[in-house]
Amino acid sequence: MAQKTLYVLYNADGTVMGKLKYGYRKLASKDCDSACAACDITHGGLSLSETPKWVESKKEIEGQGLKVVQWHRDEISPNLKDFVNSSGLRYPAVVLDSGSDSFTTVMTSADLNACGGDPKALVNELYKKDVLTGKKTEASL
Repeated sequence: MAQKTLYVLYNADGTVMGKLKYGYRKLASKDCDSACAACDITHGGLSLSETPKWVESKKEIEGQGLKVVQWHRDEISPNLKDFVNSSGLRYPAVVLDSGSDSFTTVMTSADLNACGGDPKALVNELYKKDVLTGKKTEASL
């Protein structure tokens, strides 16, 4: 059985210039939608380090046998990029690969924005969507 992978896809590029452009978009944004809600959840917005709450949440996800991969737009594999483009998915997003490039959209940009930057809210959504099925830990309560 192939390992399932949960991809967190950022609305930013991983290059130095990409990070600078993201920082500008984040600081200049006047609307309620984040420049990248996935960045808010995993890094608290503009930090280059993952937040302790995200590290804890990621451990819970991985504890259920899912591999978590966090990719910027310019790092995405060709097969996943084809899925994103063909499905009309907007960044940021969360996509599940059930194995052998069998992709499913788990969370859209709007879903991630609704989490309000809270990693626990993302984990709770994964339970609601039956991506996670085990017992909830204190991290997700």
